[in-house]
Amino acid sequence: MSPISWHRRAKGPLAALLFASLSACASVPAEQRAESDPWEPLNRTLFDVNTAVDKVTLKPLAKGYQKVLPRPVRTGITNFFKNLIAPRSMVNNFLQGKPTDGFGEFIRFAVNSTVGIGGIFDIATASGLEARPEDFGQTAAVWGVPNGPYVMVPFLGPQTLRDGLLLPLDIAADPLYQYDNTSVRSKLYGLRLIELRSRILSAEKFIEDSKDLYVTTRESYLQNREYQVYDGNPPEDDDFYDEFLEDDEDY
Repeated sequence: MSPISWHRRAKGPLAALLFASLSACASVPAEQRAESDPWEPLNRTLFDVNTAVDKVTLKPLAKGYQKVLPRPVRTGITNFFKNLIAPRSMVNNFLQGKPTDGFGEFIRFAVNSTVGIGGIFDIATASGLEARPEDFGQTAAVWGVPNGPYVMVPFLGPQTLRDGLLLPLDIAADPLYQYDNTSVRSKLYGLRLIELRSRILSAEKFIEDSKDLYVTTRESYLQNREYQVYDGNPPEDDDFYDEFLEDDEDY
């Protein structure tokens, strides 16, 4: 099922979820909500729904995927799907004023799609040409568009409002979305979801025992997103260092 057809079929359930969530808004006083998360009551409800759906769908499928397929096969599948985002990364690197990285993504896609047999083998990385993944949300951030509120998207997980609004552009820039055979395309979408979920299995072990899984997920996402936007060099938190130095002066 394509992302657009999924969205159309989801309107009814989402409306019901929205109604249920609005009735819970009074349960979390506004002054207790994080500045980045003014819609926390709604987001928490959607987070619980996503978690429940994941437990009976994607998570068991991802575990079966890891158990059935040997690592070399899974690596090839991961490489294939990562190769598909190279055109999007190329465009966004150029839009961000990084022509070297843009040309690098073009060369990666050309090499991996041909010599790498459709991207199954990551020849470019093996040759020393590292990936520079970028999306339209990151480009908008570089242009000065703020994050906006943190939002939990049904069945898709955490986003910022900026990134969520630009998701259609990311989808349209995906070569898989342009593939005419809807049957094959839908199967590949499903495989990509399972492959992505399988890669998260090991990472989620670090947050499973957190006191508030929702808050941990939110903060982890926002920190990682900032890391991506700043290409691994986010600005220092001046407030944190000021507070640290003030505490240090007491000794």
